[in-house]
Amino acid sequence: MGLRSIILARLPQRLAASMERDSRRWVFDCRHCETTSSIWDVGGIRWKAAGTPRRGIKCPACGRKSIVRIRWSPAEDPVETGED
Repeated sequence: MGLRSIILARLPQRLAASMERDSRRWVFDCRHCETTSSIWDVGGIRWKAAGTPRRGIKCPACGRKSIVRIRWSPAEDPVETGED
């Protein structure tokens, strides 16, 4: 069980849903494969945050690590998951 799972298990359902919704809007672009992914997709949480920090992240699409700038995407569903 990861840290995110532990945190979400202890929160009320509506707060956990809000946390996931916000975290999915924080995205980054892989420098290697140019795929856009959300912080939620890589196991992170970014809730009620501000700024555009840089972090070392492993891309879920190509598996390569790089330092990326995390940005807020105002779209309701900023990353297309390919699921319908």
